[in-house]
Amino acid sequence: MATLDGLPPLRDVIDRFGLDAKKALGQNFLLDLNLTQKIARTAGPLEETTVIEVGPGPGGLTRAILSLGAKKLIAIERDARCLPALAEIGDHYPGRLEVIEGDALKTDFAALVPEGPVKIIANLPYNVGTQLLINWLLPPAWPPFWQSLTLMFQKEVGQRIVAKGNDDHFGRLGVLCGWRTEARMAFDVPPQAFTPPPKVTSTVVHLTPRETPMPCDVAKLERVTQAAFGQRRKMLRQSLKPVGGEALLNRAGIDPARRAETLSVEEFVALANLI
Repeated sequence: MATLDGLPPLRDVIDRFGLDAKKALGQNFLLDLNLTQKIARTAGPLEETTVIEVGPGPGGLTRAILSLGAKKLIAIERDARCLPALAEIGDHYPGRLEVIEGDALKTDFAALVPEGPVKIIANLPYNVGTQLLINWLLPPAWPPFWQSLTLMFQKEVGQRIVAKGNDDHFGRLGVLCGWRTEARMAFDVPPQAFTPPPKVTSTVVHLTPRETPMPCDVAKLERVTQAAFGQRRKMLRQSLKPVGGEALLNRAGIDPARRAETLSVEEFVALANLI
């Protein structure tokens, strides 16, 4: 069967290298190269860009990113079984693919690309995706080293990322994403698109950094959101007791009888700034 880039079909690659997906690594492989190209195109033009990918697996999204002209692609892969398959892709695109074997949670991403525009595009492993996003959202310096994030999550996580106040999905992740980024859900991906198929629908989320987010101390905002959403069914006068409770709310002009999910991002920032 012909492919878009002249490389072997992904099913053949998986069979040849014995790349059965490992649940312990949160692996679900995307085999449809039309779909992986759609994900890569969501990030916008790539020709003058260095792209970072996490968890490339057999390389479906890797191939799409390179076929769309990325100047350079740095792929972080923890599973050594995938390295020979990725090496084949590197041979097909000489000098443009760098594969780093390692744990993305322990990787200094900013140090990988000293200069130039950087976009992160990834079908993130389910078991580390949210933590990686938080790491990219909360560096001390802002704007960040990345120009955009185009990431695949379980749909429920995607809904939490883009949620605003008075939305059932609104929580700590929505506050952090809303504070520092513009986030949107691009499109859903059904379970049958993956091998093996997960039990849930996935979604692609695109985030771009706000140039000048509201001034706020990251640690204080985390304290407020953790307290508020840790007991989200309780009134704020109760849930925020560890950080100042009713006195803090009165200083911010917020009704202590409200619940966390009814606040706006701006109100959470105001509370953090008053601690």
